[in-house]
Amino acid sequence: MSTQPPHLWPAPPPQGYASGPPPFNGFALASLLVGLLCFPPLGIVFAIVALVQTKKKGERGAALAVWGLVVSLVMSVAAVLAVPVAVRALDALDGRGRSLGGAGTYESVAGTLVDASELRVGHCFNVPDGGLLAEETPMYRIDCAEVHDAEVTSAASMTEQRYPGVQEVRDIAVRDCWSAQDTYAMDTWALPSYAGMYYFAPSRGSWRDGDRRIVCVIGTADGQQRGSLRNDGGMLTPEQVAFLRVMKGVDEALAEEPAGDVADDLPSYRAWAREMDEALGAEARFLDTAKERPESAGPAGPAGVQRERLEVARLAWQQAARATTEEAFLDAWDRAFAALPVELEKALRGSYGLSTTVPEWLVGSEGNEGNGSGPPGTSPGPARSPSRESA
Repeated sequence: MSTQPPHLWPAPPPQGYASGPPPFNGFALASLLVGLLCFPPLGIVFAIVALVQTKKKGERGAALAVWGLVVSLVMSVAAVLAVPVAVRALDALDGRGRSLGGAGTYESVAGTLVDASELRVGHCFNVPDGGLLAEETPMYRIDCAEVHDAEVTSAASMTEQRYPGVQEVRDIAVRDCWSAQDTYAMDTWALPSYAGMYYFAPSRGSWRDGDRRIVCVIGTADGQQRGSLRNDGGMLTPEQVAFLRVMKGVDEALAEEPAGDVADDLPSYRAWAREMDEALGAEARFLDTAKERPESAGPAGPAGVQRERLEVARLAWQQAARATTEEAFLDAWDRAFAALPVELEKALRGSYGLSTTVPEWLVGSEGNEGNGSGPPGTSPGPARSPSRESA
């Protein structure tokens, strides 16, 4: 039997496999491109889908999916870190545009845009249109030698653990900022008439964001203020500081004048008269040590004359403290007020080398009657109530 050579046919492919290489997974390539060029978080999703499909279907692209996952993760982290930097850069660019007066920006605002947290005692700054009462107003720090809207007298953080409430925050700010201004600018007569006390305090919302600072300022937006208004203990002589502290005590006593009418609240007015007597007594004791100063020219000098007039005023205040009727109190109040004319304090201040320009709040004007050191119908004294506050 003859044998035939076998026919050599190509072997059939194994069952279950298609001919040619397995397909490439599209999500693998997409994960790399999206993560690198477009939206990294979506690239992470595509990479995970690609890894699952390549393992389940036997498709190619697993290595590329791993690279896509790594690139997407790195780009996502970089994007998160870059956001704060970009925000600060945009703020700085916006501030530069505002200071240059570009379209849609604040015009005529000189200085460098700063955050309120960057302000320190002695810094001067401007605000758009002099709006110290505007909410969330931008601040532009500038050299105090240039025209400026405000000067910082204090910048301190509150120590309360919880937000005290709107009214208590206001009370704390008013108290602390008056004290800071009195320390920063001790010679109150040297302040211009357009100067006012302002403050910036945390709101309930900013408190939740960690804001605790109260920034106190002397606002001068109503005038063209050049130069610092600072005249604190480091810039004055010891005698000047001692004198101003005594006079501050008198001013503070004057500010405690009751708000109601004498007839309706005579006991409060009598208590106030006793406070005035004590404050003037402190001034008298101070002047006892100053009458012999050469600048005062002995008892006939400003200190000696003021000392004698203080005794007249104290006697009147003592009588007011014992008054049993409105008429008796007003009569004593009038005599106490007349005993110390402002010209005497002007001469006394001049002997200490301090400002002799009588401020408007001491001279008074019509419409402010009764708000100060004089009885109703007279010019007011150094009342501390007409302060202005920021939002």
